Amino acid sequence: MSETSRPFLGIISGARRRSHEAAADRAGRIAGGLHRLGVRQGDSVCMLMRNDIAFIEAAFGEMQLGAYGVPVNWHFKPEEINYILKDSGTSVLIGHADLLHQLRDAVPQGVTVLSVPTPPEILATYKIDPDHLARPDFAQDFESWLAEQPRHDGPAVPQPMNMIYTSGTTGHPKGVRRAAPTPEQSAAMERMRAMIYGLKPGARALLPGPLYHSAPNSFGIRSGRLGGALVLMPRFEPEEFLRLIEAEKIDTIFMVPTMFIRLMKLPEEVRQKYDMSSLRHVIHAAAPCPADVKRAMIDWWGPVIYEFYGSTESGAVTFATSEDALKKPGTVGKISPGAELRFVGEDGRGLPQGEIGEIYSRIASHPDFTYHNKPEKRTEIEREGFITSGDVGYIDADGYVFLCDRKRDMVISGGVNIYPAEIEAVLHGLPGVHDCAVFGIPDAEFGEALMAVVEPQPGARLDVADIRARLKTSLADYKVPKHIEIQTALPREDSGKIFKRRLRDPYWERAGRKI
Repeated sequence: MSETSRPFLGIISGARRRSHEAAADRAGRIAGGLHRLGVRQGDSVCMLMRNDIAFIEAAFGEMQLGAYGVPVNWHFKPEEINYILKDSGTSVLIGHADLLHQLRDAVPQGVTVLSVPTPPEILATYKIDPDHLARPDFAQDFESWLAEQPRHDGPAVPQPMNMIYTSGTTGHPKGVRRAAPTPEQSAAMERMRAMIYGLKPGARALLPGPLYHSAPNSFGIRSGRLGGALVLMPRFEPEEFLRLIEAEKIDTIFMVPTMFIRLMKLPEEVRQKYDMSSLRHVIHAAAPCPADVKRAMIDWWGPVIYEFYGSTESGAVTFATSEDALKKPGTVGKISPGAELRFVGEDGRGLPQGEIGEIYSRIASHPDFTYHNKPEKRTEIEREGFITSGDVGYIDADGYVFLCDRKRDMVISGGVNIYPAEIEAVLHGLPGVHDCAVFGIPDAEFGEALMAVVEPQPGARLDVADIRARLKTSLADYKVPKHIEIQTALPREDSGKIFKRRLRDPYWERAGRKI
């Protein structure tokens, strides 16, 4: 094989390619620079970037110090970002230049801000104000700063995972802070990731999902260290995704079901245009996948489709192969090696096979976690060392796990977790709003879409367009309900609480699905 035809080894984003050696050198100098800024083991460093090589390098640099990288959802509005910067206690924020411009009044005093040039592939993908491409005057230029830093030469320290902020029913995100693993725990986690993600030395991985999410973050950081290739997409685009698989000889991918649905909507001639024969392990999670979509993907790509069920807190507690999906349509698989599941009834007792209960899980070989600054929230979801995300399901006689209900209130739209309580809190603050309910309804593309039903105060007149515009000033766009209705006399329980299921269930029943 000629030198020019040999597959590139390193990190790829758009037309940019960075070898593993160059990325390691930059990560070492990021670590050295952060150490000079006072970052120490156990500290937090926030990253406000879209998918970019610099994101991976920054994560590697922070890990060298034993610090927690904190990915920040770049869709967040300034007040949402401000909350995470304060709650994490960060002293450094590394962000793309265009994303930093909105944060002049949102960065806490004393936080050093490093401005990463927004790369060309991101400029080509998103509509970005040209006036926001220059370094903000309250930030240092990242590349100039990096050029002055020595490589970190401190002793090796245990490396924790990134601290992912996951939304909660309180309306504020919670940082999932997991202790750095012991050597034994690290080996167990590597075995688990190798099985779940399909990652092995030399893997050529493609990441179309955002690095600020838990599983894509774990997948991206792990695959970037295996000596093969990690290809980052600024945003999932179906045909470009297929082109990259063929061009870069991709063998391993992390996806969400919405991506499958969008791929299946491509014309047949487009789908058959690209060679998918390099694929060996495509893992998906984050939302339920319709059984017919899963079968269609397996028919197209072969038995390379895998699925896991879990959460940021629990890890991957079940695992399903393509054969499992065809044998037991709708299953999320069997219990993962090392994981334990309990199905608990309303009375708190464990339930036998076939009976539906709330799912509690643990992986004893993994380091435990707490919610940063909110240890009491960790206690609320625990029962005898097992934790729950509020999902309800059962295990059948053959050991296959099925989910029957969604998390009690959470909406999963396109693989993104959205908690109605946060949106309801903003709605309650709008003029003329007496009460409201936010929930998910079926959506053909995204699985679920947000619906808000708003009850006006007596004599008040509410306008849907005005409500939507006001929500956009405080919430990331994906949290703004796609559907908004104004109703009087919302159904209520005896306690006075809105009977949300009476509002929500008719939509699911019409779709032939019950939650």
